[in-house]
Amino acid sequence: MSFEVNTLFLLTIDVEAILGLLLLLVWVQNTRVHAVAWWASAHLMRATSVMLYGLYGSVPDLISIDLPNVILFSSFGVTWNGARVFNGRAALPGSLIAGAGVWLVVSQWPGFEPGSEVRGQLSAMIIAGYTWLTAYEFWRARNEPLVSRWPAIVLFVAHGSMFLLRTPLNALLHGKETDNILSSAWISVLSLEAFLMTIATAFILLAMSKERTELRHKTAAMIDPLTGLLNRRAFLADAEALLQQQIARDRPIAVLLIDLDHFKSINDRFGHAVGDKVLQIFANTARASLRQTDLVGRLGGEEFTVVLADASMDNAYLVADRLRKAFAAAAAVADGEPLYATASVGVSVIVDPRQDLTKLITLADQALYLAKARGRNRVEVAPIEVAGAEAPRRPTLVHTAERTAA
Repeated sequence: MSFEVNTLFLLTIDVEAILGLLLLLVWVQNTRVHAVAWWASAHLMRATSVMLYGLYGSVPDLISIDLPNVILFSSFGVTWNGARVFNGRAALPGSLIAGAGVWLVVSQWPGFEPGSEVRGQLSAMIIAGYTWLTAYEFWRARNEPLVSRWPAIVLFVAHGSMFLLRTPLNALLHGKETDNILSSAWISVLSLEAFLMTIATAFILLAMSKERTELRHKTAAMIDPLTGLLNRRAFLADAEALLQQQIARDRPIAVLLIDLDHFKSINDRFGHAVGDKVLQIFANTARASLRQTDLVGRLGGEEFTVVLADASMDNAYLVADRLRKAFAAAAAVADGEPLYATASVGVSVIVDPRQDLTKLITLADQALYLAKARGRNRVEVAPIEVAGAEAPRRPTLVHTAERTAA
């Protein structure tokens, strides 16, 4: 089945304009999702571009300066930048006119008249490039658990490929005068596919926005609001899962229990605002010093804990000591009055599959108490405990509140 060109123009304008307005309405209701505003602008720009194409012949000056093409290519650049914003990356304003700039430069070459094969291929390449960049932008953040991300990637890759294949296939069909009907049908099918893909992409992007909002609400319940680290409940759950995984692989795992020294004195002397700043300095130091596979959380107050995967006793000690020194150095150069803030660290490493997370934390807690008893600002390692062997004597556990007062 084939359609008149004017029908295709009108259908394209309607679809793009309606989607743009719908996305704008969604954005107005949730202005925090800035990417939706970018995508809405892209659809409205494409509707404007197609409308100007429809004025071909009646407004020759517009066509002579390639205004519709400039708007069309820029719209796909807006879509790409919307994906960057969606992933928390900065937009690239220069990219919005990059495709249009290439088009305007190449259009000055001989043989680049309307309807030429070179003109169609360049147009398809620019659009395909932007759509593939959009797909890549979604793919690069693939670690974020958004199920709807993958259909969006497939659609953008397919959309770009369709544009890239349209020109050579259409030229091949037009080369046979007897196949005009087939050529017309081919153009109609491609146009309809473009409509369907545009609609599907728009709704998938909306689904991704909704899915991310729900994920953020879920994540907010797992994050300590002051430091941005895992809270106690979330940390213990993730640490237990990591422990079971390491035991199944017969790999070592270490627990670091960290307590900031004289934190009560810092609060009393400088105020709670400075105390909060110290906690944030430690959280930032921990994130910068640890691997992505390691877990770090705030148990409460000034007490933090870390789980290191695939860490021997020696490695765990080195990591703990590096973290201790990095925190002291970061606190010393913090904004405002210099602070002498240090941390004591207790370390334990699993040596028996029958040990559980509670046992590891208990051993690390005893080592932490020993570090504080020996002068603070140091790392102590819990004695290795082998199943069936008599455990060495350790200091009696002290409640967290008592250590805080110390």
